[in-house]
Amino acid sequence: MSSSSESADVVICGGAAIGSSVAYHLAADPGFKGKVVVIEKDPTYRLAASALSAASIRQQYSSAVNIRISLFGIDFLRNLGAHLAVDGETPVIDLHEGGYLYLGGDEGAPILAANQALQAAEGADIALYAADMLRSKFSWLNTSDLICGTYGVSGEGWFDGWALLQAFRRKARSLGVEYRQGEISGYSVEGGRVTGVELTDGSRIACGAVVNASGTHGARLAATAGVAIPVKSMKRYVFSFTCKGEVDNCPLLIDTTGVWCRPEGKRGSEGQLFIGSSSPTSEADQEWLESDPGVEDVDWSFFEETVWPALAHRIPAFEQIRPGRAWAGPYDMNGLDHNAIIGPAAGVPNLYLANGFSGHGLQQSPAVGRGLAEHILHGGYRTLDLADLGHERIVAGKPLKEANII
Repeated sequence: MSSSSESADVVICGGAAIGSSVAYHLAADPGFKGKVVVIEKDPTYRLAASALSAASIRQQYSSAVNIRISLFGIDFLRNLGAHLAVDGETPVIDLHEGGYLYLGGDEGAPILAANQALQAAEGADIALYAADMLRSKFSWLNTSDLICGTYGVSGEGWFDGWALLQAFRRKARSLGVEYRQGEISGYSVEGGRVTGVELTDGSRIACGAVVNASGTHGARLAATAGVAIPVKSMKRYVFSFTCKGEVDNCPLLIDTTGVWCRPEGKRGSEGQLFIGSSSPTSEADQEWLESDPGVEDVDWSFFEETVWPALAHRIPAFEQIRPGRAWAGPYDMNGLDHNAIIGPAAGVPNLYLANGFSGHGLQQSPAVGRGLAEHILHGGYRTLDLADLGHERIVAGKPLKEANII
């Protein structure tokens, strides 16, 4: 390590779900006796994707590595107490395995069928239903323009993302991980390796390895070490609304238009609360401006003109709803292929990247944290190979295309 007033074996830049998962998995490894410091700019996590996301988990991907990551993730969430309990207290994340339901028309049906075959081969409990079966299972669903759908019978659903983030943090701290509020201005690099992190207050921490888990700031930070990653900050909305009509046992539904919705909480006297949204169609609408990051800065015309019409067509009970609150949040979007960039940076081997999750960070945090901890400690992945998501594909310009993007 370079000389400095302070040093750590591993510095983690960003303390949300990904960074805190890495910290936990490092500290929990019986073979690791070093010092881990997590630097977090805003410990309230007010603008973190971990706190603002719809907090869901699925195995319905078209790439084997993402399916395997989520299979590990659901097992981790189901057995959270075995991993993240502190002083005998198990975190409560309200995991609800309500399933995902992807819908396909003439164009999408062959893609869903091919994806389901791969998912089943990997051990995911995903069923392929023809339109008549969809009508039978979900009587509130308009199937007039559908060919099929794929449904997560088990292992898919949603949970309290804020609670998972806090559980990772609490467990990591109980294992000796140090959390510090601060903003990292850049990395110090000597001889092709990161030797320390520089903070905006003028302080410096020397380190043996560093993890870039800085979310939407990841590209800027990586660039200070001469590493380029195509990650941009993109805005996503989440809208809530209440429906009095009967939409029983609704999974997280992804329409053929890309619009999605799911239930939120239990049905009350005013009806069932739902959340839903879609990806904005133009990049100008999508970009999350760092100078104007208000979570209440929501374009309700997007709901009125895009989201609601698609949902009301697919679920006729949604023709009569009561809109509720809405919020905006950032995706750290990988512009090459919408998949995460995980592992050592090409050319800077002790800089570990955990960037560009494109909305999948919470659900992938257990497996990614474990994988990066293994790579830092052992020089490679031990239990789940994440190499397909490595930085090398970015450098080579070879995308890992994912068919199921929300």
